Amino acid sequence: MPAGPYRAVISGTDSGPRRGSGDNGSMVTRQQMSRLPLLTERDGLSEAQLAVFDWIVESRGTMIRPYEVMLHVPEMARPAAELGHEIRYEGALSDHDRELAIIALATAHACPFEWDTHIGLARKAGVAEDTIAALRDGRAVRAPDDVIVGFVREMCATARASDGAYADAHDRLGTAGVVELTTLVGYYTMLAFVINVADPDPAPAAGSSTAQAG
Repeated sequence: MPAGPYRAVISGTDSGPRRGSGDNGSMVTRQQMSRLPLLTERDGLSEAQLAVFDWIVESRGTMIRPYEVMLHVPEMARPAAELGHEIRYEGALSDHDRELAIIALATAHACPFEWDTHIGLARKAGVAEDTIAALRDGRAVRAPDDVIVGFVREMCATARASDGAYADAHDRLGTAGVVELTTLVGYYTMLAFVINVADPDPAPAAGSSTAQAG
């Protein structure tokens, strides 16, 4: 992946563990986006929106940024949030592999929000600092993390995985694991697209609330 376009968007948003971030190690990000209103509170929501809002808060502990956008279409927000719950909390991928895949995807789609909200979780799950630095800088990732990162990068770039990337992922994860990883890529790609369309300005900014991971 070319370093230039990525570094222009995300480089500098994380240079190591920091104080003042949320429990998940994320940076504090903007409360408002520049294109779409965020549905952050229950006041003024329709009955359908309220039902989804309450379900997300119950399942995640708080309303989270992608669904403050997707809640404009509650019929889509609820099943998407249910899939996200399965991926985050019920899936068979290890915490390490899941969080590594998410931050790799964040770089591939130039989505600072997903990087910021998952980088602390990745560190907590044991993702190596040299891997994090390579992802941040758009460089090749060393083994064994290159298996997950290579699969994710190919999927994000081409919507396919080469025979080599598939074989490596299958050797590590098995058939069900490859299917789960592919589904994770699809889900977090959707979140990245929603966030990036809602906020075309990629630079993170301080705000009054701490972002939560999707």
